[in-house]
Amino acid sequence: MTPQNPLAARIATQVHFFVSGMLFATWGVHVPTVKALFALSEYQLAGLMLAGGFGALLGLTQVGKWVATHGARPVVIAGGVVMAAPLALLLHMPGFGALLALMFAFGLATSAFDVAINAEAVAVEHAYRRPVMSSFHGCFSLGGLAGAGIGSAVAFFDIPATLHMLAASIAGGLAILVASRSMLPDEATHSPDDANTGFKLPRGPILLLGLLATLGLVGEGAMYDWSTLYMSQELGSPQAQAALAYGAFSAAMAAARFAGDWVRAHIGPAPLLRASSWLAAGGMTAALLIGTPWAALFGFALVGIGFSNVVPVLFAAAAKVPGITPANGIAGVSSCGYLGFMIGPPLIGVIAQHWGLDLGLFVVAVFAAAVALMAGKAMAVSTNGASGLAMKSDTV
Repeated sequence: MTPQNPLAARIATQVHFFVSGMLFATWGVHVPTVKALFALSEYQLAGLMLAGGFGALLGLTQVGKWVATHGARPVVIAGGVVMAAPLALLLHMPGFGALLALMFAFGLATSAFDVAINAEAVAVEHAYRRPVMSSFHGCFSLGGLAGAGIGSAVAFFDIPATLHMLAASIAGGLAILVASRSMLPDEATHSPDDANTGFKLPRGPILLLGLLATLGLVGEGAMYDWSTLYMSQELGSPQAQAALAYGAFSAAMAAARFAGDWVRAHIGPAPLLRASSWLAAGGMTAALLIGTPWAALFGFALVGIGFSNVVPVLFAAAAKVPGITPANGIAGVSSCGYLGFMIGPPLIGVIAQHWGLDLGLFVVAVFAAAVALMAGKAMAVSTNGASGLAMKSDTV
């Protein structure tokens, strides 16, 4: 079914991606707040992260079935509300057990929401008959930057954390509800014939795409957690300069995602994935070999540009694999990528502990090169699927 107003659906999906990034960053900003308020040990804090991870993995095993049964809109609404609510409740929990349960719910809802909005994004891209997926992920990056910026302002002006998290929860939930009214009709994303098909372990084409997502997100997770430490510890940068490492990577990634759709339309997904991955590998290698603060910042920005379109391209490909619904395809690739995002930072840490952080971060370059080498074969798996962007539509 063709949507009456694809532009409105596109804006709604952009809002959903932005809110997802903002809420994720809001939680990240207040991890130290939660640790201090509840006097958590490092192991307990890791337990909270693990509870969220288990919830996310459970959500990924079910969300394909939910979207196939009901369409993306109900899953977006339910998942979005449950994702936003824990932020308002987090600092009011009576104890550690309640925190674990809340983080489990947060992880489950976040993964369900993310897959549902990506399934909606694929349907919007189909309606437009041209690439628009990367711009949605660009909105996620902008939301993350906005959430981090607001968190910094809240700390600077000494605004209570409880007030900030309550405001973020309410604003995010309302934005999700309002935007959901402009989503595509449910027929665009649900698949009654596949409603009883549950999650299957990734295999075949989905496993290959998932492997690339794992490699890409290992590198992305490592950049988030280790780039600032590399600047301060290995290069002796002052804290103000070291803090720019995360900003250079994230800002470059956000900007490049808005250009990714144009590039994919003109050169195709496989060349884009190959070239951008080589750029990430080269940027990281140059940063480590030159070994000066400004060279590192420039290299990290190149890594951000290089990794920016890996996930959007892989999700778009997963949605077109024959014999599997878009939501299940995205969930399968997302589950692999999520594992990569989780194992990346500790993997870098283990290598850094034994052989130094320079060598640890070189893993990012190696994995990026691996993505580049496998890009052509991975993109070929979706060429026999639906004709995607070439399919006819009554509206553009």
